[in-house]
Parts: sequence; C-alpha cells; structure tokens
Amino acid sequence: MDKSNTSNRAKGLSRRGLISASLTVLAAAVVMSSGLAVAKPATSEVNTTGLAVTDDTVTVGILHSISGTMAISEEGSVQAEILAIEQINEMGGILGRQIRYIQEDGASDWPTFADRARKLIRQDKVAAVFGCWTSASRKAVLPIFERYNNMLYYPTFYEGLEQSPNVVYTGQEATQQILAGLDWVAREKDAKTFYLLGSDYIWPRTSNKIARIHIEEHLGGRVLGEDYFPLGHTNFNSAINRIRLRNPDVVYAIIVGGSNVAFYRQLQSAGLDMTSEDFTLMTISVTEDEVLGIGGDNFQGAFSAMKYFQSLDNPNNKAFVKAFKERWGEDSVIGDVTQAAYLGPWLWKAAVEAAGSFDIDRVREHTPGIELDTAPEGYVRVHENHHLWSKLRIGEAQADGQFKVIYETEDLMEPNPFPAGYQ
Repeated sequence: MDKSNTSNRAKGLSRRGLISASLTVLAAAVVMSSGLAVAKPATSEVNTTGLAVTDDTVTVGILHSISGTMAISEEGSVQAEILAIEQINEMGGILGRQIRYIQEDGASDWPTFADRARKLIRQDKVAAVFGCWTSASRKAVLPIFERYNNMLYYPTFYEGLEQSPNVVYTGQEATQQILAGLDWVAREKDAKTFYLLGSDYIWPRTSNKIARIHIEEHLGGRVLGEDYFPLGHTNFNSAINRIRLRNPDVVYAIIVGGSNVAFYRQLQSAGLDMTSEDFTLMTISVTEDEVLGIGGDNFQGAFSAMKYFQSLDNPNNKAFVKAFKERWGEDSVIGDVTQAAYLGPWLWKAAVEAAGSFDIDRVREHTPGIELDTAPEGYVRVHENHHLWSKLRIGEAQADGQFKVIYETEDLMEPNPFPAGYQ
C-alpha cells in the first residue's frame, strides 16, 4: 500500500538537535539558529546513495502488524506514524520534500517482517523505516537493516541487551522500565514474593530473566512461579489457579497481543480483584491500546510501568491527543508505544535536517544529541547508544480505560541497554 500526503502549508526550518514545535497544532516551524528559511537543496546533494528521493518527495516505510494477534497493539503505532508524517508535510516536509510512505503488513509473523523489510529497503529504496513491535520482529529485521545500511525507528519498550547503529530505540529499555518499576512496587506495596507470566518469545522471557535477577539479588524477594504461553493463547485457567494457590504479593505480567483480552477477563472471572489491597498486578505490556480490547472493568486497579499515558497533563500531550483524535476518531486511544512511534518521524526529520542529507551514514552521524522539547511525554534526547533519555511513570488503571499517573521519576533516566549483572 503506497500512500502520500502532498499538502504544503508552511516552510520547514531546522537547527542542530532541537525541534521547537508549536503544539497548538503539533506541527509548528522547526527553526534554524539563523532563523532563515532553508532553500531546497539539489537532489544530487542530499541523496548520493540511490535512495527514493526526488526533487519533490522522499519515500519512507511503515512496517507493522495490521493483521494477526499483534494488530491490537500495533494499529496505534501505524496511526501515530502517519499522523506525524502528515503534520511534517503540512510544515513543508523535509529539506523541501514531501514524505511519501509505503505501508507493509508484518502480519504478526517474524519471517514476514524480514521479507517486508528487505522489500522496503532493496526494492523501494526507502530512506527510513518506522516499525516493528515485538522483539522477535525486531530481531528478524535487524540483520537486514545492518547488511543493507538503512535506519529503523523502533517504538516499543523492550528488554535491552541490544544496540545497533541502524536502529533508534524510541521506547524504554529494561533499566528505565523493568528495574525501576520493580523498585517502585517493592517499596510501595512492601512486595516480597512475585509470580512471573509472559508470552513465549524473546521479550517476555528475557525481561522476566532480568526481573528475576533483580527480585532475588537486589530486592531480597522470591519468585514463586513462572509461566509462558504461545502468542494468541486464550486459556489461562491453569495459570490462574496456580497464582491463587501460591498467593504472591505481586503478579508480574508480560502477556502481549490478543491474549491480553482472554487473560484479564479470566482473571476477573476467577475473582482475583485488582482493585483489592490483597491482590497486586503489575504489567509492562498493557497500554491504553490493549485496554480498549480488554475492557476497563476487567483491568481496573492494575499497575502499568510506562513512560507515557494518554492522561498526562501537559500542554504538549493535550495538543497531541486532540490532533490524534481529530485524525483517527474520538473513540481512539493512545498508549505508550503509540506515543513512542509518533516520535520516530520527528527524530528522523531532525537528524536529516541537521545532516543536510538523507544519506543513511550522515543521518546516523547526526542522530546522537537530537532533542525534542515538544514530545507528548515531555522533553526527550537521543543518547549516544541510540536510546532515549526518559522518565518512568506508574499508572493505575481506571474503569474508563485510562490510567491515573500515581508516580513518576523526578529526572530523566539515562538509557543503559547493557546493565551490569543482568546479562
């Protein structure tokens, strides 16, 4: 599916690192330190490696699951990336060129992700790709991006233990989410015993390995059980019975995709009430996107450890939510990964304009240090390791499907994808 937005309402301006966007429309001018408009450079100057760049357009790829079990989680990422592209085009595009996008469906299947990534890079010659959700899909495409030298903007919180010059990780890694979230629940709930759950693939297994090390070696706690389920699994009664029998202080759940709907509804039916002081559930995999399918009544009282919630009360986010709902419907919701996906095109735009080129090597060179003071989550900055400085927030799920933010770190957390002792 090949789509483009060719509106041209305002000229885009740039300066190294910092995008100053007016969030009244979430697409105000990006300015140079000189404050002067940039003349459109010749294509021969900004595209020396054969990318899909013309005098008027630049083509990028969007690669997410719009079918299969992961579609429930990835639809919002697609919507956010399209919104960002449309807003950038309304500003005049990048280096005087409108962004066209080619959208491919990873179909919740890792080999399909690899095939579609190869097609976008080799056949379509896109200048960047915004995509993937699961770590399995990211791992499947990573060798392709590195071999053929292209850039992936990956939006999902993940287990860390990875750093690639060809990926910008706009979600949080383990120290910013897993470790900090466990510290909070151990402190605030006086939690000593934990039961770990996850879908059966790279991210949940590695994340729970990290969680177990932290619980046992740093928090002085115990893990009473650990279960994994195939993607798309829908019968959790045996696991729920084990949880009931072992009675942990905290259930730590990393179930993804459509399986979330079955798990949380069955949990509620079994009488395990997350609004009760006697039962605590923390997740790092359920955002507003998943709650839309689960139902707020079935998730009320659970805690999610994220860096973003739709309910954040700041001017940046209010304007973003307004624009998102105007584009995708009043009933649409915005989760952590959706917001992180929205950052991708803006970070790429800033790096391209700082480099004065679409060439991958030059964009990569100018990526560290890029800043956004207009991100819906607040100020973010790209670290040398291609992850973002960001905060941890704890949200308590409400019956209406939103989250009440009950905690956030005071300062931005430096990303550390390779924490000592957790590998």
